[in-house]
Amino acid sequence: MADPLIHSPIVRSSVVDELVERLRADVLGERYAPGSLLPPERELAAGYGVTRTSLKHALVRLVEAGLLETRHGIGTRVRDFRRTAGPDLLPFLVSLDGPSWLAEVFTVRREIGALIAARAAGHAEEADRERLVRLRDDIAAAPAPGPAQQAEAEVHRALAAASGNRVYELLVNSLLRAYDDVRELFAAPFADPAEAARRITPLVEAVRSCDPAAAHAAADAYYLSTERLMLGDDGVHDDARSDDGGGPAERGGR
Repeated sequence: MADPLIHSPIVRSSVVDELVERLRADVLGERYAPGSLLPPERELAAGYGVTRTSLKHALVRLVEAGLLETRHGIGTRVRDFRRTAGPDLLPFLVSLDGPSWLAEVFTVRREIGALIAARAAGHAEEADRERLVRLRDDIAAAPAPGPAQQAEAEVHRALAAASGNRVYELLVNSLLRAYDDVRELFAAPFADPAEAARRITPLVEAVRSCDPAAAHAAADAYYLSTERLMLGDDGVHDDARSDDGGGPAERGGR
């Protein structure tokens, strides 16, 4: 007799999941302008071909994500995500408009990464330094570019943890997630795992030496070299390095 507690597998994707993705893309793509009210629920549900119940569930999730706000008797208003959202939104923005957002992600990756490395050099404990060496060795021993790339991601998490600042840890998680779904496009620095380990060694050693200035310089050099390898010779890295404060349109895309 079958165990009554065992059910058929839950389907990962549902109408609500797909609706959330479409609504989120439409909000972030400004199909619905910031500050504007969404169409009435009946009209909106018909437009997306779903029931009002599914729509209500999807709207609740986008309200929780900070993209919408609902007020009784008024309706559902689109919030300005650039004023209200946090780094957790980056993966969706990269998926929606990868070229412009990735250029800015790489800029933050380099600048924040150097600050994290410097702080890690000044705050790391012996266990942190040993962990960095182990992770560097994991990169070298990786059997293929993919595992080497994943091991390198753990180095960044280890640096953030060693900094003693939990906010840095959360920022690093968001930045890594921002290109996680397309990381195979940025695997060039890891084609040779042994070379990838050699490339990151100066950064690891600078942190181990407890020299914040050296760690900052080593991190800046490392992030710049890997950025150039990831982006190739299409000029994006030059745009991403611009310090003139221009927006995505001025910096261009991949």
